[in-house]
Amino acid sequence: MLKPLNRILLALAGLVLLVFGGAVLATGLGASLPSWWFYDGQGAVLLSDGARTRWRDEGFWWPVVFAVLAVLVILLLWWLLAQARRRRLREVLVDSGDGEGALLRGPAMESVLASDAEAAEGVARARVALTGRRSEPRARIRLLLEAHAEPADTLHHIGAETVARARDSAGLAELPAEVRMRAVRHRAERVN
Repeated sequence: MLKPLNRILLALAGLVLLVFGGAVLATGLGASLPSWWFYDGQGAVLLSDGARTRWRDEGFWWPVVFAVLAVLVILLLWWLLAQARRRRLREVLVDSGDGEGALLRGPAMESVLASDAEAAEGVARARVALTGRRSEPRARIRLLLEAHAEPADTLHHIGAETVARARDSAGLAELPAEVRMRAVRHRAERVN
């Protein structure tokens, strides 16, 4: 629910900034804008002297301006930090058989999945991240394959054994996994 709303808000904010910034830039470069546009000339300013000094003598003006700007900056920083936040699971809800369930630490499950994946033939390194909800986790697995590895066999091993073992041991109904593979780059040795 929040992801589409967030994308809509980001798109609207970007569109507003693009329209206003583009209009100011176009006017500054000499383009003419419609007569109803609030900013109309190359030498014009966005706020007139009267608009800038209208409330200056009132005692409440500057504290209100600074408070509004501080709240706006705090909200924008919060939004920025929310975008940069990691979406990895800290805990996975495990079916313990008593109807309540137990919590398994997400990093522990990631570590076990990575170790099991690295044990597969031809896998040089594995990185695993659990995402989603704690009752419905998803695994993102990144594999670095050796030059001799067979990608189809490795993918089959990861799906049929590694992910299946983790799913069964955690008592999950399903554990969707996205597997990305890339090969190790080896430098060729010069033969004389």
